[in-house]
Formats: sequence, structure tokens, C-alpha cells
Amino acid sequence: QIYLVESGGGLVQAGGSLRLSCAASGDIFSLYTVVWFRQAPGKEREFVAGINWTGSNTHFADSVKGRFTISRDNAKNTVYLQMYSLKSEDTAVYHCAASRNWYYPPRPADFGNWGPGTQVTVSS
Repeated sequence: QIYLVESGGGLVQAGGSLRLSCAASGDIFSLYTVVWFRQAPGKEREFVAGINWTGSNTHFADSVKGRFTISRDNAKNTVYLQMYSLKSEDTAVYHCAASRNWYYPPRPADFGNWGPGTQVTVSS
């Protein structure tokens, strides 16, 4: 079992940047792929970005492509989501999720290990 905790959320003005972290504990982190999802009020949880076991492969939702990057440091058991040029529509609770499998495209139902989430609010 792997346990995940997100951090780094907050309030930022449109056009600003934030870096979210997803810290893992429990199982061997390098055995897991990690995906970021987000959920805005009244909306379904949606895929944001994903990274494979080594960091050699990443993918992004079209809505964040070119603005967000994802990386991981397996020595620190952490995945990072760097967000640039934030927009009001990026406002949501951001969750990281982990799986031993690689899913493309990933769906929330594919993941059994979730963090509690971190709130990102972008003011316009």
C-alpha cells in the first residue's frame, strides 16, 4: 500500500505560478506511476497530468499542455506538478493518485491510492 499527501496549493492571481508536491510513503515509490487529477465544484474529477515510473514518459490534458509540467524524484518519493500561466478555470482541488500500471488515458476508477487533495484557487 502506498500513501500520498499533496501540498503546495493556495491562492494565486491569474497568470501566476504554483508548484504542487505529492509525497509518498509506504510501498516502493518507483513501482508506481503517478497521475494528477483535479475536481472543481460541481464538476467531475478530470485528468491533468501523468508520469511513468522513471519520469521518462509524461502526458497532459489538452487544457494544461504547454502550461504545466510534471516531474518526479524517486529518491525523495515525490512527484511535482509545476503550473504556469494559471487561469481561473484551473481553480480546483488537485489530487495525486498512484498505480503500478500505466494507463492512457487514465480514469479515476483506475486508481486505488489517492491523496486527500490540495486546493488551488486562481483569482482573475
